[in-house]
Amino acid sequence: MGNVTVIDHPLVQRDLAILRDRNTPNQLFRTVLSRVAGMMAFVVTHDFAVTTYQLETPLERTKGLRLKNDIVIVPVLRAGLGMVEGFMNVLPEARVGHVGLYRDEETLEPVDYYSKFPKTLAKSLVLLIDPMLATGGSGKAALTFLKTKGAKNIRFVCLVASPAGIKIVEKNHPDVPIYCASVDRGLNRRGYILPGLGDAGDRVFGTE
Repeated sequence: MGNVTVIDHPLVQRDLAILRDRNTPNQLFRTVLSRVAGMMAFVVTHDFAVTTYQLETPLERTKGLRLKNDIVIVPVLRAGLGMVEGFMNVLPEARVGHVGLYRDEETLEPVDYYSKFPKTLAKSLVLLIDPMLATGGSGKAALTFLKTKGAKNIRFVCLVASPAGIKIVEKNHPDVPIYCASVDRGLNRRGYILPGLGDAGDRVFGTE
């Protein structure tokens, strides 16, 4: 798992515990998911290239920094939507694309149903976000789809990941770094992460 960065900051791990708790209500789940996404964004963007420019403070001229690359945030619908606000709070200059996938409950394979991306995708640094990296099928499919649309520089950000899911993504997309808050124990027979946090989409939108 050499391409995986586990973000073990105490505040991230505190919020992960809140998200794991089955007694956390939907409204609090949404709030905490957005907050932890913003904290993770600081680590994910730690090596972003910058350029300098001249600006004027109320007192004098000085140099400022701005991000060099165009940034595109791509949530995997629908659970990934819960992380968008947190990332946008840190990266307000970013554009947002969308890729819609759902998991066939029989085969556990992803099925795509929607996509929309900025025209700058091929020249942008793309952050694919999804709370869960479970079987790896959806992550693999989303990354493949982004590459067919021209994306070349992609980072995958999730909250919790399984070893099996990481293995699938690394095998099929070895060029894509993975960032997560936890590598969990494994999967159950339905392909859910253990201990995990349940169905993130249901918990974000209250459709349990």
